[in-house]
Amino acid sequence: MLSNVIFTAYLVLVTIGSCLFAFLLYFAATSVRENALRAARRAILPGLLFPASFLFIGASGLYLQPSPSFLSFLALALLALTAGTALALLLPFGNRFVVGDDMPKSRIDERDIMFSRNLLIAGSERFETYYRRNPDKKVLDDKFRNRPGLMRPGALYYDPFTVAAAEASFKTVATFHNILDEESLVKEPVVTDAMKMSQFLKRWARKLGAVSAGITELQEYHLYSHIGRGEHYGQPVELNHHFALALTVEMDRYLLDRAPGGPTIMESAQQYLNSGAIAVQMAEFIRNLGYSARAHIDGSYRVVCPLVARDAGLGEIGRMGLLMTPELGPRVRIAVITTDLPLISDERSRDPTMIDFCRRCHKCADVCPSKAISIEDQKDIDGAKRWQINSEACFTYWCTVGTDCAYCMRVCPYSHPNNRLHNSVRAGLKRSALFRELALKMDDFFYGTKPAPEESPAWLNPAAD
Repeated sequence: MLSNVIFTAYLVLVTIGSCLFAFLLYFAATSVRENALRAARRAILPGLLFPASFLFIGASGLYLQPSPSFLSFLALALLALTAGTALALLLPFGNRFVVGDDMPKSRIDERDIMFSRNLLIAGSERFETYYRRNPDKKVLDDKFRNRPGLMRPGALYYDPFTVAAAEASFKTVATFHNILDEESLVKEPVVTDAMKMSQFLKRWARKLGAVSAGITELQEYHLYSHIGRGEHYGQPVELNHHFALALTVEMDRYLLDRAPGGPTIMESAQQYLNSGAIAVQMAEFIRNLGYSARAHIDGSYRVVCPLVARDAGLGEIGRMGLLMTPELGPRVRIAVITTDLPLISDERSRDPTMIDFCRRCHKCADVCPSKAISIEDQKDIDGAKRWQINSEACFTYWCTVGTDCAYCMRVCPYSHPNNRLHNSVRAGLKRSALFRELALKMDDFFYGTKPAPEESPAWLNPAAD
């Protein structure tokens, strides 16, 4: 009887070793396709040493067929350890959380965000008025104004080609601004079924290029209190729409792997354009049906897009202050359409496992060149439990390097490609706290704790020799 048990143990070890061997080869091949060459190398060596131990013990036992011996007990012990580890990683362990209130109790003034402050012109009435009201911000803002500036010559990563491409995208987005507040020309609204229309809009958004789309009822805290950019600067935000549809588009991993180099702002601007184009087109469609609608896109927001997207069920707000989506982590850009068209809201399903992962992982904080991301736990800010970055430090670094950095976005373990390999890991993250802890260690092992940016490809430099 014992010999049969031991023989079976040897056979199971060979099977496990073979499966692990095949998985690591698959992991290596996938990593090569993703251009993650460090991960591919580590999957081969020393990664393959792990399944080799299973294969060696199992195959030795089957070949030698010894009577009960040290090798036999080693095989049984290894099987028991493997079974215990698998159960610990897959069972829903450590998923009972105290979920804090993450709903803001007041509205954000857009005039206070860094993009608005960056547009203030020294000596202008708007400049003087703002800093009379906020003298504490003047010293902080002088720091970024003393740097070369975002997309400006003299910045560390300034490149005329990627900057020209980014400026082209931003200028194209700006051409949409004049039509965002147009009223519907159709007098009688077309009667629609709210459920069918909601499904249509979300599916159409994905067909137009969105990764995800969701609907929420528009809340007071979704709105900025005052406009911070453009000709309506300083005016209170008044938006009588009842619903908001948020959508995300993917930022290309290939270009983001060059962060904080020039390609990152080129890609960032492109996806602001892509998300904006989808939102503008969908808002125009809704107005054609006779309902009021407004697209909220780069440079002309009336809503705080990450909060709208979160409440529409598209993700959670992570440590770095960005929307963390289940598919791509923070590697997205967001646009929003608000409307009085009757729709059906998507119920927000909070994901405490994602917040728990962010609590355990502070990779973005560790690599942040400006140390703008807190390494501490969430705090109670304005009545809401959340993380808050040092936006002044972050933007000052942007003005030093000339790009929007995106280092934090690049190294986030959730930012890996949306494929079968990484989605299986994401599924495990939802299952177990032990899995989340192991996944962090494995991400560091395969991809590095502070991975260096990839070099820009030759095609991004069309300068004459």
